[in-house]
Amino acid sequence: MKGTLYGIGVGPGDPEDMTLKAVRILKQCPVIAIPKKEPDRCVSYRIALQAVPEIRDKILVCVDVPMTKNRDQSRESYREGAKKIAAYLRQGHDAALLTLGDATIYASDRYLLNEVKNMDFPVQVVNGIPSFCKAAAELKISLGERDEEIHILPGSYHIEESLKLPGVKVLMKMGKNYGQVKEILAGGSYEVHMAQNCGMEGEQLYDSLEAMPSEAGYYSLMIVRNKECERDT
Repeated sequence: MKGTLYGIGVGPGDPEDMTLKAVRILKQCPVIAIPKKEPDRCVSYRIALQAVPEIRDKILVCVDVPMTKNRDQSRESYREGAKKIAAYLRQGHDAALLTLGDATIYASDRYLLNEVKNMDFPVQVVNGIPSFCKAAAELKISLGERDEEIHILPGSYHIEESLKLPGVKVLMKMGKNYGQVKEILAGGSYEVHMAQNCGMEGEQLYDSLEAMPSEAGYYSLMIVRNKECERDT
């Protein structure tokens, strides 16, 4: 019998935010797939390890997933990683593929899951708490009220048109574009909150554009509303 590959969302950082289902599957899977060359350098592995310490003694399969927009390079990495995981699935071993946040939102595990699925192995996805839900809770604000629309946007691409959308805009994956995003927002009339390293060590929360630093790390997101938006308090 073939093994199953589980895409496991471990949440944004706090191991206590991992779901009971994620913990159960991590305990039962003999193989843990890690999207990094070295386990201890992988954020999702470090989070999972705090909730399920026994994964350290399981079979660890390290998959190099480069942070690049070069699709050809990425596809080749995913193919090679899928082959490494499939070798254990073929033996009947279940495997858990770790991913930060939720396994369905801008998650690299999707590409590996697709590659493995195309090799005719069963796959399943286990959701985790998304970073923007955790951030809203930490900031003590709501993501949506009444008939507000909620838009999840990649901040690393052009956002000028996206900011014209009604409702709430969640800007993720800003990367090196943070300064440009901040400049664009400063030119408009927005209510902006930001969370950096939400749920992780060094978490920082900001409730205005003016309070935000001139530079921000990779694990940063913004929650943006038009200032004229009326909400319940």
